[in-house]
Amino acid sequence: MTYCLAMRLKEGLVFCSDSRTNAGIDNVSAYSKMHRFSVEGSRHFTLLSAGNLATTQAVVKKLRTDMTQSGPSLRTVSTVQEAVDYVGVVNALVQRQQAERDAAHTNFEATFIFGGQIAGQKPEIFMVYPQGNYIHESREHPFLQIGEIKYGKPILDRVVSPELDLERAARCALVSMNSTMRSNATVGPPIDLLIYRRNVFDEGRFLHLGEDDAFLQAIGQCWSEGLIQALETLPKFSWETAADTQAVSHVYPFPPNS
Repeated sequence: MTYCLAMRLKEGLVFCSDSRTNAGIDNVSAYSKMHRFSVEGSRHFTLLSAGNLATTQAVVKKLRTDMTQSGPSLRTVSTVQEAVDYVGVVNALVQRQQAERDAAHTNFEATFIFGGQIAGQKPEIFMVYPQGNYIHESREHPFLQIGEIKYGKPILDRVVSPELDLERAARCALVSMNSTMRSNATVGPPIDLLIYRRNVFDEGRFLHLGEDDAFLQAIGQCWSEGLIQALETLPKFSWETAADTQAVSHVYPFPPNS
């Protein structure tokens, strides 16, 4: 399985993805699910992938190949929406080609999160479905997730807003990833994290965090300790207070035996 997420904030974009692929309990591998496409000074795009590995790799390969040729590509599109239209078409085309060669009724579906910015336009993120159609995030929920989304969603719902600064948002993404890894063994490191600042059009701040990475471990440990501390500060039940302790000892749930 997999877990990928992206956030769109006023300051820019944050992308985070795991690298575990699972074709059975005895066939676990690591492949990066974050793919970056840049033209320095004019545009930057990031693609996060989930689903059939053959499909996702073929889609990425075609996107990169097309950028070196004269036809439609991420280098030639004029808007981010035109770019996501193009990614959706490529995704549907690759799945159809894979299915035509298959005799075993394999599921070749793949889902993507695609985002970025073109000079003169605002940054955007989209979720691209296997059929090629797509949706974008909302102001109330300025993030998108694919894969094992349920474990890491609560922290995003409570914390992420468009006004959140990029570094805090990135730490929130790592906490979301940590929560998912703790609850689902099919999601795992290395973890790729990208912080893209609005209107910069460079490669952004990219981190590749392995299982033994001290920063990744510290994020998980601090989050666990913080949850325990927060639990201790929650309001107490009335019978837990010192004033009620003595009174409770004289209250019987049933009449005492005669």
